[in-house]
Amino acid sequence: MYHLRGVVLPDGVERDVWIDDGRITFEPVEGARTLDGAFLVPGLVDAHCHPGIGADGPTTLEQASEQALRDRDAGTLLIRDCGLPIDVRPLQQRDDLPRIIRSGQHLALPKRYLPGLGLELDHPDQLPDAVAAQAAAGDGWVKLVGDWIDRSVGDLAPLWPDDVLAEAVKVAHDAGARVTAHVFGEAALPGLIEAGIDCLEHGTGLSPDQMAELARRGTALVPTLINIENFPGIADRAVRYPTYAAHMRALHAGVYDMVGAAVDAGVAVYAGSDAGGMVEHGRLVDEIEALHRAGMTREQALAAASWAAREWLGFEGLAEGASADLLVLDADPREDLSALRRPRHIILRGVVID
Repeated sequence: MYHLRGVVLPDGVERDVWIDDGRITFEPVEGARTLDGAFLVPGLVDAHCHPGIGADGPTTLEQASEQALRDRDAGTLLIRDCGLPIDVRPLQQRDDLPRIIRSGQHLALPKRYLPGLGLELDHPDQLPDAVAAQAAAGDGWVKLVGDWIDRSVGDLAPLWPDDVLAEAVKVAHDAGARVTAHVFGEAALPGLIEAGIDCLEHGTGLSPDQMAELARRGTALVPTLINIENFPGIADRAVRYPTYAAHMRALHAGVYDMVGAAVDAGVAVYAGSDAGGMVEHGRLVDEIEALHRAGMTREQALAAASWAAREWLGFEGLAEGASADLLVLDADPREDLSALRRPRHIILRGVVID
């Protein structure tokens, strides 16, 4: 049992908060231990994270747990895995790890994604059935690979016909699941958006008209800015495909302007580190700061990785009866996002992790 007094975000009102049996209450709890701290922030959310992918591909379950612990110790208390090659359901049973929302395996075609990470379908027409299977196996999300380099054309190209995409998204929605898609370039975006996709990962090729359409439809964007920083290196290694290399450099050069324009257009933008593989775990605050540099206010960037993201994914913030998942800070992160790097306390499921 704990007692805290501080400014509760996002309301910005100073009040007393108690933790009893792992849950938030605003009613006094006798005998509660008082913890110091001035600002209370709902636990951070990494909306694009891969505990189970390492630099060499799939990890062991033990390595995945170590990755999740690294995220937790940096303040991430809720993860949307956004596609994993291994079954991490045992990690969901551990109270010491962040909550994990599983999105099943990436759905791709042969030689059209990173080897060993996704399910490679023999034919695009198999996508709706594969989506149905992943929707049944996951936690309400399905992950598609929307585009990847097609070596026959030497550039990014869509994987799926538009009519197949539309059917696949409908199958997911009928099953109560949402669909997100990896997409770097421009060509795959019209089909994904028109199909009713629920979220876009990266989205570096979005146009202003498409941003307006995302806002109208309520389609979310998780831009993974700190991973986009790898684009020049990817281009440098793609010497056999100069068109693709130039395309990746151009997408990298325009990504901050794209995200700023998306925010201005009213698109719901959320923070995702894309940790796993090319990005180390525990870097969500880097992504929050990058969103601020791209045009979000500090409070918007914080919301994109805290209370707004939690609501989007169906989890409560600091509300009566909610799970006590929060950061306790000495300074106001709405004024200085680096305060998130120095939490006085991290509390997960009512347990103080220091």
